[in-house]
Amino acid sequence: MKVVLFCGGLGMRIRESEDRVPKPMITIGYRPILWHVMKYYAHFGHKDFILCLGYRGDVIKEYFLNYNECVSNDFTLSEGGKKLELANSDINDWRITFADTGISSNIGQRLKAVERHLAGEREFLANYSDGLTDLHFPTHIVSCADDGRVTGIQDIGASNVRINGGYFIFKTDIFEHMREGEEIVEQPFHRLLEEGSLTAYTYDGFWMPMDTFKDRQRLDELYVRGSAPWQVWNGIHKATFAAV
Repeated sequence: MKVVLFCGGLGMRIRESEDRVPKPMITIGYRPILWHVMKYYAHFGHKDFILCLGYRGDVIKEYFLNYNECVSNDFTLSEGGKKLELANSDINDWRITFADTGISSNIGQRLKAVERHLAGEREFLANYSDGLTDLHFPTHIVSCADDGRVTGIQDIGASNVRINGGYFIFKTDIFEHMREGEEIVEQPFHRLLEEGSLTAYTYDGFWMPMDTFKDRQRLDELYVRGSAPWQVWNGIHKATFAAV
């Protein structure tokens, strides 16, 4: 399945750390959080990405246009630097579509802007690009019935509810529930809720967003210690990716 990643946010609560860098490009270790999210999906065989660009989209474009495989892979240099042999590769089999979706667009508008790139698809994955997990699961609060059906969407503050971690699995029918200018979790999700067509996968394992500078520090600490649960591609945690 194709993976739509929303990369247009300013990340105002974390901008103090790197003022001119878009939020998806703030680094954890050697690579930006966007790379970690993409690497996660690629590990499960989903390597066709659509990046919904907004604020400083040029930074994201330049990063991949000048991507250096040596930064996060072992390699052998010989012949006085003339010959370079990579032990493995990150992105040689990835397909990345870069789509400018507006500086101030909301998530719904960004998704609508890339509808044409999903022509012919029945389902697709989507993600806010600022949260990491060691397992998939379908940042709003949802209440769930035992069968996974979502029974309510509400603001943070209530008890005995779960938070939507932003790992979406959509049918392309979602576009039939969207209207011009709408935020995806507001009106469209409530329409699906009324139809009984909104479901969720509940998960109690690792998930952490990067909303603040403190969050970024915590994720960096996990990475430096070699205990980053989301790096399933390193065999830190075996997980199964399945649609719900």
